[in-house]
Parts: sequence; structure tokens; C-alpha cells
Amino acid sequence: MPASRLPFTVIGGFLGAGKTTLLNRWLREAKGLRMAVLVNDFGALNIDADLIAATHGDTTALTNGCVCCQIGDDLGRALVDVIEAKKPFDAVVIEASGVSDPWRIAQIGMAAPELSLEGVIVMVDASAAARQSTDPLLADTLARQLKSADLVVLNKADIAAPDALVAARSWVEANAPGTPCIETTEAAVPLALLSGLPQQALGTAHACGPDCDHGHHAPDHGALFQTWSAQPGAMIPAAALRAWLREMPAGVLRLKGLLRTGHGAVGEEWSEVQYAGRHGSLRKAAPPSGLARAGVVAIGLHGQLPEKALKEFFVR
Repeated sequence: MPASRLPFTVIGGFLGAGKTTLLNRWLREAKGLRMAVLVNDFGALNIDADLIAATHGDTTALTNGCVCCQIGDDLGRALVDVIEAKKPFDAVVIEASGVSDPWRIAQIGMAAPELSLEGVIVMVDASAAARQSTDPLLADTLARQLKSADLVVLNKADIAAPDALVAARSWVEANAPGTPCIETTEAAVPLALLSGLPQQALGTAHACGPDCDHGHHAPDHGALFQTWSAQPGAMIPAAALRAWLREMPAGVLRLKGLLRTGHGAVGEEWSEVQYAGRHGSLRKAAPPSGLARAGVVAIGLHGQLPEKALKEFFVR
């Protein structure tokens, strides 16, 4: 098993829900994150012309270091190409077709020991969900997509009639009870939420002193999302951290950190902690290099992030 696995995220949802809009948004926001985006319909992405550096067949290289590839008939081969790329990627995002089960896509990726599933995002057209969910030809497909979701995004909430939005929320809760669900316009989901940001995600934590914590609103998403970060000074035992992940306080959509979790025969033990949607994990990691310190970042909806609980656990 590789010491560091490549994080991948699957985006699912029915036709017209906003998957392509989300991918384009993330490609524009990459800012140093080298991301591989695998899609079924390459032409539908309509990537901004000023981002395109070169196109070779079904692969387009972008000026920001990201690459977009058409999956074709062999997702496994496309993933192998990404894994074996001469210049390593930081994250992989796979767009499932509008009528497919995103969990089956996720399982293909999970079969590769070099990859680590970050989560499954399912996009839902809030303006059409109530009508589509009662269509006997669509109902089973849409419900199956929801059941695999770590995060449901009710997109196009701005154009949904009030009664349609209420019905969409009820349908999501009935088919994916307890799954985090957010409402957005134009797929305004920040890249940091589930796409596997590496050290960039810890940048805010490194900006403050030991044991500090602070709320932070990203400029593009501040109205909807809120982040909290800290640099824990104390060692947090791995067992305590795993137990806390199993009982994650409500309101945390995404959490990532690099923490001291024990003392071994050759020195301190460090772990990378991840939490996305409904699932948490802890993996052994190399100590931070240089002057970098332990750090943790949490993301949630504005006003719903449990900052008090986060501070009580991480800032000791």
C-alpha cells in the first residue's frame, strides 16, 4: 500500500443537475492544485478558452496544471493513466453519467490501492427534483444515486418555486436520511469541500500561532460556507481521534488535518485525518517538513459549523 494515496471524488446526478457547471467552477478555482478531471462527454465541459494550454485527442491540458480526459469505454485504463502520470496529480475528480450509479464508479476507483475515495457528491436540480422523482422511468435511478451520496447538492435553488424546493428537500431526506444536504446556485460548492486539497487546505491554520483558532469566510463562498482552523499544540491520541470521528458533531461537512497522534519507538507518530460527508478516516503520515506545524481545517454551512465543539476537542 502506498504511503500517500491519490484522493478521488465522484460527482453524480441526473442530466442538467449542474455537474458540468461544478467541474468548470473547480477548474477555474484550482490555483496551484494539479487536478485530473475524468468525464464521459468531453465536449460538454466547454472549458474556458483562456485555460486551455493544449489538446491531444481526448485529453486537454490546462494552463493551471489541471488535465481533463474523456473516459471512453474504460474508466480503469483512464485511472491507470492518471496514476502513472510522470508529473503526479494532487486529486482526481470523476463525473458519472447522468443515468449511472455514482457508487459503481466509486467502487472501480476503490479497487486501485493507489487511490483513496474522498466522497461522492450527488447534484440535484432543485427546480425539477419533485417532478422527476415521481416519473416511473426515473424514480429508481434518481433514488439510487442519492443513496450513494456523502453530500447532496440541491442546485438551482434560486429558480425553484418555494413548494418545489420544499418537496425536493423532503425527497432527499426520505431517500438519503442523515446525509448532509446543501442548497446552491450555479453549483457554488468550494473546491476544498470534498476534492482532496493537499497542503493548500491547511494554509489558514499555518497563518496563526500555536493553539489558535478562528473562523474564516472564503470570498467566493462566504455567504454559504464557513471554515474553522487551528494548530493543535498537544498530541491527540489516535484512539481518541477515531472515536471523535465516529461521533462527528453535526454541521461539519469536511475536515482535514495533519496531527501528532502518538509516540513510537523512533519518535513522534503523525496521522492524516479526513472527514467527508458521513465518513472519517485516520492514516499514518510523515511528519510535516520544515517549519510546518500540526493543523486542522473544518468546513460547514455558515452559522452551522460547531466551532465550540471543534475548539474543545482540538485546542487543548
